[in-house]
Amino acid sequence: MTPTRSHPMVVALRPTAEKLDRLLQASAALHQHLCPRQVLGVRMGLAAGEALSLEVPRQDKRLLVFVETDGCAADGVSAATGCWIGRRTLRIMDFGKVAATFVDSETATAVRIHPHPDSRLRALALVPDAKSRWHAMRDGYQRLPVEQLLILQPVELRLDLEALISRAGIRANCDRCGEEIINEREVLRAGQTLCRGCAGAAYYVVCDTAGIGLYAPAELSHEPSLAAGVLENGREEHA
Repeated sequence: MTPTRSHPMVVALRPTAEKLDRLLQASAALHQHLCPRQVLGVRMGLAAGEALSLEVPRQDKRLLVFVETDGCAADGVSAATGCWIGRRTLRIMDFGKVAATFVDSETATAVRIHPHPDSRLRALALVPDAKSRWHAMRDGYQRLPVEQLLILQPVELRLDLEALISRAGIRANCDRCGEEIINEREVLRAGQTLCRGCAGAAYYVVCDTAGIGLYAPAELSHEPSLAAGVLENGREEHA
């Protein structure tokens, strides 16, 4: 899909300066200060709301965000959109880029947003008397028109959105380590249900804890009622 400036998804009203300032303050509160990449993150989140015709920040889980780096920009995006890791509406795709893809989960419409390659130079030119380049970028990014600051690309996801979101209350236990698995992230292999770590995708190696004083249960319980979190009345516990 080739992005164009006249793409019909850009139909919402531009956010006001007051709204931008309020969201920048919310982002700064997470860091004790406001930095250039937080400003970029907030501007990206606001531009996404405009492009997708969605009011932001969201109170529901309709908007999903894939941010391509962690750190300050991601917090700016969260402050602007209301999407957070803990709400399962924001995911880190660590490509090392200040960029993010915003998805309307009801329509599957998606837009990827990243800074314009000339945005840094434009910000420096806009605030020539700033105390430093850092201050010029922080202040310039707030003032640049969105079309000079950001590039918006309509995109299509290459992943299964329904599987990613999963269903509430679905649980399994790993046949190897015994740990609980939620959100349908288990792997079925040779008749076994495995967590992704035991299936070979672990990012850690368990060390010998002898003498360290860490708690390790003597044995694992595989009782179905305990593993599934089922209460006596038959309803599933949502812990």
